[in-house]
Amino acid sequence: MLRSSQPLTGPNRKRCREDEMLLGTVLDEGERGFIIDTRSAQAAKQARMTGGGTEPKSSYPQWRRLHRPLERGRPLQESFMKLAEACNDTSATMDRWLSRLESCRWLSHVKAALSTACLAAQCMDREEATVLVHGAEGMDTTLLVTALAQVILDPSCRTLRGFQGLLEREWIEAGHPFHLRCARSASSHARPKQEAPLFLLFLDCVWQLSRQFPFSLEFSERLLLTLFDNAYASAYGTFLCNNEKERRENTHSLWAWLNQPAERTKYLNPLYSHNPLVIWPSVEPQSIQLWQGLFFRWIRSSQHLDEAWEEIQRLVESN
Repeated sequence: MLRSSQPLTGPNRKRCREDEMLLGTVLDEGERGFIIDTRSAQAAKQARMTGGGTEPKSSYPQWRRLHRPLERGRPLQESFMKLAEACNDTSATMDRWLSRLESCRWLSHVKAALSTACLAAQCMDREEATVLVHGAEGMDTTLLVTALAQVILDPSCRTLRGFQGLLEREWIEAGHPFHLRCARSASSHARPKQEAPLFLLFLDCVWQLSRQFPFSLEFSERLLLTLFDNAYASAYGTFLCNNEKERRENTHSLWAWLNQPAERTKYLNPLYSHNPLVIWPSVEPQSIQLWQGLFFRWIRSSQHLDEAWEEIQRLVESN
């Protein structure tokens, strides 16, 4: 699996011989690869007017381009805001609540992200093909797809340590601008139009996987909630900046804290059993559920659920 930003073909359809040679060397003679573009075909075409674009078929004959549009900007942020407002309205009737849930379209974004990640995973697993994923800058929906595809395909990414490594590799080192996207985080002064909860969408998709495959992920929902909290407000520098230089100046790592023995056990799934297989999630409407542990956490106590998990963990350890 490869990831990149969009090619800069521009309105004059410029070529980059180095890029063509690089992608050509990835495939053997007779092989084909897939380019998954997380923009719509129309958006990719419009990007040419501002210097961006797509890979011309004539220059990349072994590659097939597939467009799977995913929201990454203001529409996604507005969807998140509408959902948060609906979840905190305790006076709404059931019909009103269901109407607001549908109109915010958050679950549609979850479904689209999982579907695109499954497409990338299927190209690799079933077609045994090389996959290149990109959108525009390659630091938003691109990372969402590549990270989810690896959780689906690779059992090592479903362990606590492996998941941390995945986040470090696919989100932090790859340059997702947390400072801009999570504008209400502790150190942020970003303009609202830069906000977009891409990382939250990723965590929600991972929660969907954990719900559909409750034995296959070594970490629990508590880890996902902790990561969400630290992306928006944190005493650690792991998610607070836009790049490595900013992050390394006077900040401490969240992982160092999470991996302390006393802390680590809090984030483990007591039902975990190593699953070497690919986990293919269902993306049918009835299979995608609202993450109540996150969106209802401020209006619904999790005490009984926490106590149940503690009892499960006690029983597992006693056996």
